[in-house]
Amino acid sequence: MQLLVASRNKHKLKELAGLLQDLPLETVPASGIRGLPEIVEDGATIRDNAIKKAVETARVAKKLTLADDTGLEVDALKGEPGVRSARFAGEDATYHENNKKLLERLKGVAYDKRTARFRCVVAIADENGLCECVEGICNGTILEAERGGGGFGYDPLFIADGQTKTFAELSPEVKNRISHRAKAMQKAWAVLSRYLRERSAGADDSPPPPQRERV
Repeated sequence: MQLLVASRNKHKLKELAGLLQDLPLETVPASGIRGLPEIVEDGATIRDNAIKKAVETARVAKKLTLADDTGLEVDALKGEPGVRSARFAGEDATYHENNKKLLERLKGVAYDKRTARFRCVVAIADENGLCECVEGICNGTILEAERGGGGFGYDPLFIADGQTKTFAELSPEVKNRISHRAKAMQKAWAVLSRYLRERSAGADDSPPPPQRERV
């Protein structure tokens, strides 16, 4: 059975594939299906964007679809960059440009005031617009300079609570145990497992995920 992942971000796809590897599902990236629209992420919240990507992609592809949206919320910036994390320094900003702007905005802020959290919302939708959302949060602190060559996005600046290395310094195995996306995907894994059990039990030829809302 195929699960369409509504993302073209190769870093994100690699993480998601690793987190879903124990499920009997073939993950298919959005780039692997012709005719899928580029979803405009204009939602007011991270949750809005995740739902929009999952629902609109599922309706066109007619496949069970998973989408996620993630934001970095910095307390000293009153929750920014939040929903605009990927576009913090501009619509076509690079990871480095976003990190540079974040450091500029936090210049002079004491270490104990640089608390932040990554928030990830995963939405799973079917072609009928039925959708379930789950969320994962990872709390931590923003450094004063980038460290590490792994990961992506704000990873070189973020140290999770209880860790001494940034996300960009951690091995993928460790990051995939403690990250916001890992926590959200653990919950999504349970949703998809339940979906597969319902399907194999023959409750319906194409049952939508449980605990669902119509979007």
